[in-house]
Amino acid sequence: MNMYTTYKLYIEISKSVTLQVGKLGRFTFPKGFYMYTGSGKKNIIHRILRHFKKVKKLHWHIDYLLDNSFVEIKKIELCNEDECIVNKKVSGQVIVPGFGSADCRNGCKSHLKLRNRSLTPR
Repeated sequence: MNMYTTYKLYIEISKSVTLQVGKLGRFTFPKGFYMYTGSGKKNIIHRILRHFKKVKKLHWHIDYLLDNSFVEIKKIELCNEDECIVNKKVSGQVIVPGFGSADCRNGCKSHLKLRNRSLTPR
């Protein structure tokens, strides 16, 4: 039995949006394709399903982004490696330093990266 602990969300932002991201601050997210790396060690399916809920308490950084009508999850990929290892394999531009990685001890600048033109894995 595979035990997935990490997931990647392939996200499209159809129009640039400016949002308050919890205590991180206010940021503008350019239109484009993004990848977010997250984990759900105890119940990953519950965590992923939560991302699709329209009504929820905004707790994690990704909640603030997904709460916008111009932001849509297009694809989900499950992984069985540590979230920081998976994140480091993803190329892209950091728009918000510390996004999703506030408790990271592996030097990740952000767990959300702008991929620009594509939803492809790399």
